[in-house]
Amino acid sequence: MIAVISIWGTLVVNLILTVAGYTWYLRHVSKSDPQLPKNPPFVSILVPAHNEGIVIVKTVLSLLSFDYPEDRYEIIVINDNSSDNSAELLNGLQEQFGYHRLKVINTDKTNGGKGKSNALNIGLESAKGSLISIYDADNTPEHGALRILVAELLSNDKLAAVIGKFRTRNKNATLLTRFINIETLSFQWMAQAGRQQLFHLCTIPGTNYVIRRSVLEKVGKWDVKALAEDTEISFRVYQMGYQIKFQPRAVTWEQEPQTLDVWFHQRTRWVKGNIYVIIKNAKLLFQKKGRPIRFDLLYFLTIYFLLMTSLVLSDSVFVLSVAGIVHSDLQGFSNYLWLFAVLMFVISTFVTITTERGELTFSNLLLIIFMYLVYSQMWLAVAAYGMVGYIREQVFHKQAKWYKTKRYK
Repeated sequence: MIAVISIWGTLVVNLILTVAGYTWYLRHVSKSDPQLPKNPPFVSILVPAHNEGIVIVKTVLSLLSFDYPEDRYEIIVINDNSSDNSAELLNGLQEQFGYHRLKVINTDKTNGGKGKSNALNIGLESAKGSLISIYDADNTPEHGALRILVAELLSNDKLAAVIGKFRTRNKNATLLTRFINIETLSFQWMAQAGRQQLFHLCTIPGTNYVIRRSVLEKVGKWDVKALAEDTEISFRVYQMGYQIKFQPRAVTWEQEPQTLDVWFHQRTRWVKGNIYVIIKNAKLLFQKKGRPIRFDLLYFLTIYFLLMTSLVLSDSVFVLSVAGIVHSDLQGFSNYLWLFAVLMFVISTFVTITTERGELTFSNLLLIIFMYLVYSQMWLAVAAYGMVGYIREQVFHKQAKWYKTKRYK
């Protein structure tokens, strides 16, 4: 019964977030882009890059193509202890477009290769801008992304950061990337919109955002121990009384894992990173300064602890009951609930993809049904493995290792 209540409670919360996000979308879909002032602030774009030779040229070219005034932003690539041809490729881009527009910081094993947070802190030391923007090395943001983010940030002095939306640029590569594409639309951008609508709360993603330099310095920059540096810094920003806003008109396209092993390692890192953030901030549940992030803390605690345990229990009882080893008095009741849960998942997820051109297809509807049966179970395996890995690292006092996500041509 506890497992049923936990699973259904999470489904209901996600449904509420989806409905709230969709209503927020309907109210904002016809609004025009925010406008920059005549003299926009100088922006430093930081791009942490470790062995990103396959994708870095395309990324830098897209960043150089922003419609933001050319003399009001710089690009700083932190070529972080790379052993591939990244340095040569970046040097060629510098010679072509100018060293004033593209700066490259080449680190080695003495000061680099220690994860994204460390690379960003190194890049920040060389940045000139009063605003800092972050893009991952596999991103190709749309032409107006930076302009929209900055204009939105300048519209409200209480905003510390503005985040954009990211889409899957290799969504048709494999079945896995098609899963990720729908996941990104349904459980990332729509959930962000829902949390903003209901709680004025959203989380900085790892890419496609701008943040005030003064706020970064006030919160102490990025936590080098955090694998989920985006969630961790979001919590500290909210604790200081600032706000973060979601602006889905600012879009970037990013590569996603195309094979299970790459996906598994990436998501395991996310799980470990979020568990670190939960444990670091758990005490704030009972403190006044934790009020702005209380919903997220409770949500993460539910997802990574209560829900995961409940799903393992539920799946185990289901398998054992089918095998005739155990019998549950709730079996019939649970079967009806399970069918209704699938229906609710499919409908809510399908509604969210209607917001994107080209996604409203019958094949995506079938894919969503398949996601509930397969992809959700894959996530359960990742969550369990990530939690065990985190506990093992803490017991043996090991430093969490940053896993480099594989890129594709």
